[in-house]
Amino acid sequence: MRLLFSIGAVLVAGVLAGGDVASVAAPGSKYQPQRQAAADKDAQSVDVELILAVDVSYSMDMDELAIQREGYAQAIESKEFLQALKLGPNGRISVTYFEWAASNDQKIIIPWRLIDGPETADAVAAEIMKTPIRRASRTSISGAIGFAVPLFEEDPYRGLRRVIDISGDGPNNNGGPVTVARDAALEKGIVINGLPIMVKEPSYSTMDIDNLDYYYEDCVVGGPGSFVIAIKDREKFKEAIRTKLLMEVAGKTPERPVTRVADKEPRVNCLIGEKIWQDRWGR
Repeated sequence: MRLLFSIGAVLVAGVLAGGDVASVAAPGSKYQPQRQAAADKDAQSVDVELILAVDVSYSMDMDELAIQREGYAQAIESKEFLQALKLGPNGRISVTYFEWAASNDQKIIIPWRLIDGPETADAVAAEIMKTPIRRASRTSISGAIGFAVPLFEEDPYRGLRRVIDISGDGPNNNGGPVTVARDAALEKGIVINGLPIMVKEPSYSTMDIDNLDYYYEDCVVGGPGSFVIAIKDREKFKEAIRTKLLMEVAGKTPERPVTRVADKEPRVNCLIGEKIWQDRWGR
């Protein structure tokens, strides 16, 4: 079931169950090769393979893009994030970060990286911040999902969960239908979470829509425990990103959800972005 949470109402509680530690074979033991293979496998195990897919379309202003970058970097360095990381069964995650706009415009900012403590977290945060901010045309959430799915096969680590984290400030208006891309990802056991950015009044000129959070709930996210955290206050931007990452690392949802997403017909037309583009440009 998919869940929607408001900022300030989310509490990440509990920890994931830990795994057993394999004993070390004595020298010369006939089981040593098998145990070494198991140890090597364990060394590649992570709690979650997390893809951060970040919108850089022109509807995002430069201030929003800067806050977004800082929000991810600061969240990864935060003591809350590191505590959640430490409490997982493996105590580490793998993460990659890419920016997206049109269906053929995705740029990997951070290739797959292991985060297993403060040093690796700081290194990933610094890598995020050093890349120049860019903007690009169109908004293709379907393209971002389609780009993200094969990235899991390139990850040298294997996670207990595979999660795509989509943040953006508008509906899909380019590429294939977002629901088709979403469903293809869900069939592979991938979870998609959403961070709809709603800090500005919807504007026809920037192809915004009302109730972007409903659109993300009904058309974008999916998978066991998937959730949406809507940002409706610029001052809550970084807090929302940190909350989202904590939940994804811990693999938890709050004990008391604020709103349950209806598993019914979408409340917002999942092709609304394409319709707005067609109405405006005639193509």
